[in-house]
Formats: sequence, C-alpha cells, structure tokens
Amino acid sequence: MKTILKIDASANTSASVSKMLGDKLSEKLQHNFPNTPVKHRDLNNGLTFVDEQWINANVTPADQRTLDQQQQLELSDTLIAEIQDADRIIITTPMYNFGVPATLKAWIDQVCRAGVTFKYTTEGPVGLLKGKQVDIIITTGGVPLQSPVDFVSDYLKQVFRFIGIEHINIIAADQMAINADTGIKKAQQQIEDLIITAAA
Repeated sequence: MKTILKIDASANTSASVSKMLGDKLSEKLQHNFPNTPVKHRDLNNGLTFVDEQWINANVTPADQRTLDQQQQLELSDTLIAEIQDADRIIITTPMYNFGVPATLKAWIDQVCRAGVTFKYTTEGPVGLLKGKQVDIIITTGGVPLQSPVDFVSDYLKQVFRFIGIEHINIIAADQMAINADTGIKKAQQQIEDLIITAAA
C-alpha cells in the first residue's frame, strides 16, 4: 500500500464519531503497513460548489480552456489527483436528514468528471479509477442502514462504482441516538475484521 486518503465530511469537527472511527482505521492500517502516508482532507475547509462557470470550463476541451477556466477547475483537479494517488480511500460521514452532508455532495460533484474519472461509451459509462479500495464509515442518529430511508450507503457505493472503484466496504455506527455504545462497538468490530482481512 502506497498511500491512504482519508476524507472527513462531518460538520462536527471537534467531536465527530465518524472521524474518530476513521482515525482508528487509518492508524491500524498504518500499523500493518508501516511508512504508508495518510493524506487527510476535511471537507469543511475550502470546498466550493459546482456553478455555471465550472460547468462551462469542464465542457471546454482541455487544450482550449482559458486561464480563468483552468483556474475554475484547479480544485477539482487537486481532489481528483488525491484519489488517483491513493491506493485506499477512507470516507467518514454522518447521515444528515437521510442523506450525505452538503460538503460530501460538493466533493462528489468535483471528482465525478467525464473524460477524467469516468467516460461515456456506446455501452454506457465506464469508471476510470481502477484498482482502489474505499472504506465508508457512516454514522446515523436513528436511521438503520439499509432501511428504506437510508439514502447514504447505496448512494455512496453507486458513486464509487461509477468512477471505477469496485472494492467497497461499509462500516456502520448507526442508530447512535438510540444506543451510542452499541453503534460504536459494532463499527469497531467491523474495523477489526477489516484489519484482519488486510493482514491476511
């Protein structure tokens, strides 16, 4: 393993359970794979939403973009390069109102780019980011994952498959408002199981 990319989406930056669990996973992976660097990105810092100028820049062929259009895509280029450079990606996110935080959706919109992370073919879209693994740590207040009102786990799996990442693990600390200890212990056990698999 060359590089781990850890992405935190919780707005609760000082006391996030999803972030804490992601830290635990990355620490255990580093223990198993010494000298593996971890690139960290907090989505609360410096992320922008896609707008009309961004869209116009994105649909302009790369060799025809103006300087302003190149600057419009600089953040997107940086975020995509981080994924390209990583062997393993850790996403930590709470569920907000049945879906992902706005910051995580903004990140997804920046990294899903036709011709860069996926391409259209006569047989449909094909993801271009192959050979990577993503671990998605999700916390919820009262919603059980895989229930009819869970619009996070399957959505995130679809996003990563869309850009070519098929090896996806979901780690759930759900229904934290009902029994936080049980939710955390369940997620910690899932992390332990992942580490055992990684070391095998």
